[in-house]
Amino acid sequence: MGRKPRQQKSARTGHSGPAKAASGGELRIIGGDWRSRKLRFPETGGVRPTPARTRETLFNWLNYQLAGSRCLDLFAGSGALGLEALSRGAGTTVFVDHTPALAQALRGNLRLLKSEKGDVVCQSVDTYLAQPPAEPFDILFMDPPFRQGWLENLFPLIAGYGWVRPGGWIYVEHESERTTPETPENWTLHRQKSAGQVTYCLFKTEESEGT
Repeated sequence: MGRKPRQQKSARTGHSGPAKAASGGELRIIGGDWRSRKLRFPETGGVRPTPARTRETLFNWLNYQLAGSRCLDLFAGSGALGLEALSRGAGTTVFVDHTPALAQALRGNLRLLKSEKGDVVCQSVDTYLAQPPAEPFDILFMDPPFRQGWLENLFPLIAGYGWVRPGGWIYVEHESERTTPETPENWTLHRQKSAGQVTYCLFKTEESEGT
């Protein structure tokens, strides 16, 4: 979007890496207003953008959900998922990553794209989620470091503090060698696929009564 030491890395290390250059990695947006735009990012921590084919599948799943949506991109890294969402019509995206160099690059890329719809938070994801949001999000993207137990720790925070609105969507990536961790009871698995070492899942939260 496996890992080594128990240390949060903003990197996504399980997919094939992006094209490399001396100055860092490269991300290509594949759809929407910024289609084919190429963006640079530092390769600190082994950052691994979710591959183009996986992104295409995900955003086909979310095709009718994106327009005007509020998105949250956790462990944002290069910002591949959140930027793709903005390109395809999302209203806003909050990017959360604890690595200063990646947060700085994300802010620079948003300026390069002349977008004021992105907000970058340089903070650890567990700290960020340990309180209720000002307003729940419509779509949450989460591709954490592999083999560190992040999903088991973060699922309860996301559900318990109401980070995703009823009827909203949660996208998760994890290593294919394991089963998807138990999810909160009000999440329903909508779609799931595996590609190489990565399994990716899209969950929907239950609608509130009367909606």
